[in-house]
Amino acid sequence: MTLNEQISNDLKTAMKSGEKVRLDTLRLLRAHMIELSKRGEGKEITPEEELSVLMAALKKRKEAIEVYEKAGRSELAQQEQTELEIISAYLPKQLSSDEAGEIIQRIVSETGASSAKDFGKVMPLAMKELKGKIDGKVVQEIVKAKLGA
Repeated sequence: MTLNEQISNDLKTAMKSGEKVRLDTLRLLRAHMIELSKRGEGKEITPEEELSVLMAALKKRKEAIEVYEKAGRSELAQQEQTELEIISAYLPKQLSSDEAGEIIQRIVSETGASSAKDFGKVMPLAMKELKGKIDGKVVQEIVKAKLGA
């Protein structure tokens, strides 16, 4: 079952159970998936594209939480946090910083990177392997630390 199908099934379940926040969040994700599929290329959505939709939605929620907390709007921040948790449930298992560090160290060894100048070699490979499994900012920090930047 694809992620798109899973979201559609969960959307039906949320409609039946009356979970408003879950329903609204899943409708939004479903709309992004439909928009992606109707981009005119006539081909199926790949799992990577589905993942990118989730990651974009997740990033928006995190940014909104920060803004609402700075503005003292805790009720809105809490709603965004709930939506973030719903979206996170569809992502692959998240890695810890230590696990990501091991993968990045392997990539650094494989590429022969040794200094901050090699950041451009390591970062794309790290993001390709870790996309959806850990936040991109964390990956960037780990890569910089491994390369001594």
